[in-house]
Amino acid sequence: MLAVGGLPVGLGHYLTVAAILLVLGVFGIFLNRKNVIIILMSIELILLSVNLNLVAFSAALGDLVGQVFAMFVLTVAAAEAAIGLAVVVVYFRNRGSIQVEDVNLMKG
Repeated sequence: MLAVGGLPVGLGHYLTVAAILLVLGVFGIFLNRKNVIIILMSIELILLSVNLNLVAFSAALGDLVGQVFAMFVLTVAAAEAAIGLAVVVVYFRNRGSIQVEDVNLMKG
């Protein structure tokens, strides 16, 4: 068990931080639907909360499967960020803005 400042840090503390990250990510997506960059960062926050849960439960149970799976999730998150930012850069070069409302102009 890890101790910070003399206080033990248990599984509940990690789950609380992961829940806060998840809520911030969901609020970031639903409250700000105008900027694509903020939506991508909110998705990254959600993936980080999932990784924190995987690592915390893996350490609590003494099994490495959760930590290995967290590495796969990090790989997918890095690929998602690279592809998403590339799409945003190409879209900005063509349209001149990255506002989500302008995406409807691509239909048809």
